[in-house]
Amino acid sequence: MDYRPWTIDKKMLKILHTADWHLGKRLQEFSRLEEQKLVLDEICLIADQEQVDLVLLAGDIFDSFNPAHEAVELLYKTLRRLSKNGTRPIIAISGNHDSTQFVEAPDPLARELGILFYSRYDSIIPCGKLDSGVEIRNSESGFIELKLPQFDFPVRIILAPYANEVSLRTYLGEENREAEFRNLLAGKWQDLALRYCDTSGVNLFVGHFFFMKEGEKPEAEPESERPILHVGGTKALFTQNIPSQIQYAALGHLHRYHAVSQESCPIVYSSSPLAYSFSEADQEKKLVLIEAQPENKVAYRAIGLKQGRPLFRVKFDKLSDTLAWLAENPYCFVEITFETESSIDAATRKAILKAHDGVVNLIPQLKQQAGQESFSLHVDDLDKDMESLFKLYYQSEKGQEPNPQLLGLFKEIISQNDPS
Repeated sequence: MDYRPWTIDKKMLKILHTADWHLGKRLQEFSRLEEQKLVLDEICLIADQEQVDLVLLAGDIFDSFNPAHEAVELLYKTLRRLSKNGTRPIIAISGNHDSTQFVEAPDPLARELGILFYSRYDSIIPCGKLDSGVEIRNSESGFIELKLPQFDFPVRIILAPYANEVSLRTYLGEENREAEFRNLLAGKWQDLALRYCDTSGVNLFVGHFFFMKEGEKPEAEPESERPILHVGGTKALFTQNIPSQIQYAALGHLHRYHAVSQESCPIVYSSSPLAYSFSEADQEKKLVLIEAQPENKVAYRAIGLKQGRPLFRVKFDKLSDTLAWLAENPYCFVEITFETESSIDAATRKAILKAHDGVVNLIPQLKQQAGQESFSLHVDDLDKDMESLFKLYYQSEKGQEPNPQLLGLFKEIISQNDPS
């Protein structure tokens, strides 16, 4: 590791925030499972080196509602190690990629190891003392209070897993059907904070929603992520919806590290541990370490993760340059745009694919001829038929009219799609 741990101060609660593991996710036909094993091992090593007391996993644990056996096995092995046999509690909520039933299924057994799964707003985690000495003191829908044996103060956590419209309507109440979604959730969270989150403990929020500052342009959601849809068409929650008593909000959903706000408290997306689409190319993946104690502002820092193949988007117009770059970057996944006069010939394509085992996309891009303008439509063109538009496009790209055989093939294709 190329970083130094913080000075260990056991008066400070040390928290690790991570999210969006997407276990089992593939990059087109490429499995990422071996990379996921490596990066989760790295996360465990950081947690041990930093002597972390509590782990927050903010949703999208799996990539699908029905994960493969290998992905499930990797999760359980990782969480068992990360929990240090129950002495380091883990709070794991579900995201919009997770099945609520599947995530909570192992909870009774996992709870004995201090691993607390939460995915349904009608669930209440049972109170009681675990064998490790960790005590669940208070619990209700959307909330848990922990007491760790090494600290003389409690830890309160508002739990906000992703939920679909039906689940949220049940949680928020059918009588509020016309009320604004974000205000209803904010009201629920504020009620929990008023009743439980005083200054005698550490107060946290963990959620899997799309948060932004009111009035600001929203962050782009990642290509590999399903956009979160909220009740009534609400696209985002506002940072002001998080109660003022909260000292740190650990979020999941965005795949890049992003501190949304610092105004009342740090509201932070930790990022995914691996790049899962080429929109994430060149991003440094991170986790977040937090030091907290009652009544004071938290200190936090992001730590870059080093394991896994990076993703790159590159462009070339010569085979020799392409092969040289691939030889210099053997451990990566790459999307190559290859500029060519017509198309990528079979020999060139074969040479590129043979040179590297991580070429995911090989995209031809026709070179623009001197004086040739790129194709664009004008208002007057909107009344033209499909054949005329195709001729315009072909003329723009090729500098000539399509031949009769190609034009006949185009007419045949569009006739097959004609609903009449």
